[in-house]
This record gives sequence, structure tokens and C-alpha cells, in this order.
Amino acid sequence: MFGKIDMAIMGTGNIASTMAKTIKHVSEVSMYAVASRNQDRATQFAKDYGFKKAYGSYEEMLNDKKVNLVYIATPISEHYENMIDCIEHGKNVLCEKSFTLNEEQAKKVFALAADKNVLVTEAIWVRYMPMLAQIQEVLASNVIGEPAMLTANLAYNIKQIKRMTDPKLGGGSLLDVGVYPINFASMMFGDDIVNIDACCTYTSTGVDESDSITFRYRDGKMAVLTCSMDGISDRQGIIYGSKGYMIIENINNFETLSVFNSANEKTAQYKRPRQKTGYEYEVIDAVKAIKSGWLECPAMPHVKTLTIMHEMDEIRKILNVKFPQEEAPEITEPILNVAPEKIEAPAETPVEAEPEIVESHVEEATTAVVETPAETTEENEEPAENN
Repeated sequence: MFGKIDMAIMGTGNIASTMAKTIKHVSEVSMYAVASRNQDRATQFAKDYGFKKAYGSYEEMLNDKKVNLVYIATPISEHYENMIDCIEHGKNVLCEKSFTLNEEQAKKVFALAADKNVLVTEAIWVRYMPMLAQIQEVLASNVIGEPAMLTANLAYNIKQIKRMTDPKLGGGSLLDVGVYPINFASMMFGDDIVNIDACCTYTSTGVDESDSITFRYRDGKMAVLTCSMDGISDRQGIIYGSKGYMIIENINNFETLSVFNSANEKTAQYKRPRQKTGYEYEVIDAVKAIKSGWLECPAMPHVKTLTIMHEMDEIRKILNVKFPQEEAPEITEPILNVAPEKIEAPAETPVEAEPEIVESHVEEATTAVVETPAETTEENEEPAENN
């Protein structure tokens, strides 16, 4: 029914460049268009990466009937309006993390997508990576016994990037960096959380700089998570069990999984498959969903996006961090060591069909993967109203 999907990129920043390099090697899509709020920037981007069309406004690109899938690589503050515009024009959407500023925005996006019958999915790349299934399989094998606790951290020295500290751009460590430890905890322990504790340091602009977050689960497990925009971390995820523990190197792009027994002896190690950039998996899944007529990707269903956004909303309430686009916060003074009410996760909504295993058509990698803080950064253009 479909040949190649004509794909467009909205935004021309670092993460857009990474996606452009990726889709050159994904046979399921064609590098059709790029859109920026600056024509010269769009033209140069198209020339650099080989796109057929370059648009100096998002509206022009959305009016192109050939565009089928739009990858949104703009600041978090722009995601909601960008997705609404795409959906209103009948475009399928692959949107960078964090999906929106808050859960309420995400709900509105998904409701409109259902009404317009288009795919919308969050591009939180670790959810789509093949190695995730292997990590979950090893965890479920009982090789480390009953899991009791996990720790996960991610930090980059990126405070100098304007959008990281600007509340108007959805700034702060949580939505940009902390979303990865939170997703790691979700993928390993689920989301039946009964208690959240959190604290942070603040930038001079009032957004969170370095965060410490603790989840307590109904079954007694615990997750201790940290994130920061003001330093470098080892990026490890460690899962502690009754018979041993597992260390996952780089929760932002799984590299290795090492298994240790109760004597601290390494008993097994697994390495990730070769990849282009790691972004190819979310593109392939989005294309499969479009061709299958699904409105969400099984790897990151809407309910999971809503749950993660809900958890981050709760954390921001504790930290007393809000964005100018939001209504007045429920909390007017910082809270210290006070747990919120239990989080009620949105009800599960089944995907239309059970997905089959997708055979990747990504070409063999010919160069080593280069990992930089750009993995955590999005479009560096200023918001539209500043143009």
C-alpha cells in the first residue's frame, strides 16, 4: 500500500542534524523536507543533508501535501503548538522528548490525533532500542534474584545553553535530562508509584538545576534517580537484587549490560547491537505504525507518555517549578520531604494490533557512533514569538 514515507524535519538544531544523518540510512523513508523559521537556515540544512525541499516557515511545510511524517525537533515549549499544527494538517508526528510541558497538553494532543486519525508518538529513543528487550529479559530471568532497588543518573554540563535555564522555553534539568532516568525506572520497575520525594538546586532563573528524585512502588521497590545540567555523570543504571546486581552503562544510549553475583563477580556481559545513531529504531517503528494504521507505537504507547508526564508534573509540584505558560501552581511554597498523594496512572489503552517483530532495514554501520551532549539537546532556534 505504501512505498517510502516522505519525512520532514521541523527545526534545524543539533538533534535535527542527528536525525538527518540517521534517515539517510533508513530505507523506509525519503529525506523530503526541512522547515525552519529562517529560510537561509532551512536552505543550508537541506543542502548539507540532502533534503528535496527547504521551507522558511513551518506553515509552508505543513501545506505540502506530500509530507507524511514530521519529526519535531523544536524546544520543549514549542512541542504542543507544533504538534497541534501538524495534526490539524493531517500529518503523522514523531515528537522529541519531553513530549510536552505537562500532562494536560499531552492529553489534548492525543485527543486531537485520535479525532484526525493520525499517528503521534514520542521520540524517547531508548524505548525503541533493541537492547531494551534484552535488559528486561535478563532482569526477568531471576539471575539477580528479586529486584529491590535501582539507581540511575544522567548529567551533562549544558547549563550554558539558553533554553536549559529559560522558563519560557520549558527549561530545567527535569524535562530535558531527568526524563531519561525516569523512563529507565519506568521500563525496569513499571509505574505503580505510591510515594515521590524530590529536591533540587535552582538556577538564577528559578528552574531546577540538579535534581534528586526517589520513587517508592506499591510492591516495595525503590528507585533513586538524579539528573543535572551542571556536571558530568557516569550515566549508569544499576538494579539491585537479592542474589546480585546489574549495571547498565549509559541509560541515555545503552552500551553494555553487566551482571554480577553476590560475590561481586561479573558473570555475564551483553553489548548493544551496531547502530547508526540509535535514532533509526524510532523512525522504523513510526513507519510501521503508519503503514499498519496504528495511532500509536507499541514501544511508546500514549498511556506511557501520559504517565511519564504525570510523574514529572508531580515532581515539579514538589520542587515548586512552573512555566509561564501554565496556570498558577497548586503549591506556593517549597515543600521539603513531604510526599504527594499516590499517582494514579492513566488506564492502559491497547494498541490496535499486536506488533510483529520488525526487521530493520538500516544499513550496516560504517563509522563509530559519536556520542555527545547533543543526544540530550534539541532545536537551538529561539521560540517563534521572538522572531
